Amino acid sequence: MGVSRLDVFYRRLLLSKLFIGGWGKPEDLKRIFEFRKYIGDRERCGSLVPEDYPVHINKTEEHTGYQIHEGFFISPLEHLVPGILPPEAVKARFQFIVPKKWQKNRPVCIHLAGTGDHFFWRRRTLMARPMVKEAGMASLLLESPYYGYRKPKDQLRSSLKNVSDLLVMGGALILESTVLLRWLEREGYWPLGMTGISMGGYMASLAVTNWPKPIPLIPCLSWSTASSVFTTGVLSKAVNWKELEKQYAINSVYEEEIIKLLEYCGVDSLKMAPEFAKNDDSLSPSGDVRVSVGQSTRAGGEAEAELVDQVLSSGTSGGGLGYLPRSPGANNPLQGTKTESTKCSRPSLHRESISFMKGVMDECTHMANFSVPVDPSLIIVVQAKEDAYIPRTGVLSLQEIWPGCEVRYLNGGHISAYLFKQSVFRQAIYDTFDRFCLKYPNMH
Repeated sequence: MGVSRLDVFYRRLLLSKLFIGGWGKPEDLKRIFEFRKYIGDRERCGSLVPEDYPVHINKTEEHTGYQIHEGFFISPLEHLVPGILPPEAVKARFQFIVPKKWQKNRPVCIHLAGTGDHFFWRRRTLMARPMVKEAGMASLLLESPYYGYRKPKDQLRSSLKNVSDLLVMGGALILESTVLLRWLEREGYWPLGMTGISMGGYMASLAVTNWPKPIPLIPCLSWSTASSVFTTGVLSKAVNWKELEKQYAINSVYEEEIIKLLEYCGVDSLKMAPEFAKNDDSLSPSGDVRVSVGQSTRAGGEAEAELVDQVLSSGTSGGGLGYLPRSPGANNPLQGTKTESTKCSRPSLHRESISFMKGVMDECTHMANFSVPVDPSLIIVVQAKEDAYIPRTGVLSLQEIWPGCEVRYLNGGHISAYLFKQSVFRQAIYDTFDRFCLKYPNMH
């Protein structure tokens, strides 16, 4: 399957660069990875957020057929990893859109924000208000760290300044979602579920891995890991690779210390690469991209091959996507000695930086690095067949990670689905909630 031309064209219209500040402080990355070990294990982190964590409602607006409650609470991440959040992001804000008349039960779906979704207008207009009318379902819209009221003063629009910002956002949203789910339970709402589009789908998926009960999950236009988004998807062209390469080359802490903290080693991981490096056939003579996954080799389409070639246009031969050429005598393909003369000029630097990005992103966003949701049959994933933002080639599928989940495919790409398929997303939400009620009628 090729990629959407609209996705590629739309990306070219956006001139802003991602991660202009680089990787983020090495100490911050270390703290995030250590914290990931806890939230990646549902049993270990069950007590991180108290059952009665305080949530406040500070404003209520009356509308025809529904109310909008505005509320806030302090992000638990501020207590657990002090100072990792920017000051503007410490207070988590949300809107709660509640129907004045319930049709059946008191269902609530939490919506996490997609890329560029500042404040609440987009989710309220395209999802929450139609859901009140169509299904009598309430929606809780949580504002993400680094967005809207929670955006740092020195951040340009939606362009996260550091790679570490995205990882901090994920950790915060996992904990904040737990706060809201527990608050909604205390307030007597049922059933509860989670959804999100694009980045919001990734974040909702991560949050549900941490929830200790069966829960509906509807991730839309997201997949099993965010690593491919920033290494082979069209967004990889927006990444400030020049700054990332420079920092990676000059500061040895990234490849000498931080890499040792990366634990994910699934069959689509850079840590599996040495087994595949012997064959060195990731780029076939015909130009098709072949990505080794386990014992199988998958051929990507021409368009995806072109994208990968653009991203990996460092002018070097050998070595494939997702790993680095092994240097003589090196046990770890990502480790080696650096000299002043080779730090910023070695030809493999671009490839090394991409592999480091893959490792960092897999560590904190790969669903296989987190607990499996309690009941995967309550998950309906909605995917676009020609999504150029969320590549699926060469990474584990969600069906492999979450056996029993359902995947629905839309024709077209990421942007067209985001703009015109909201009704399909809403139907998937209704179907998942219905499935939950049939399977667990006595849980509330």
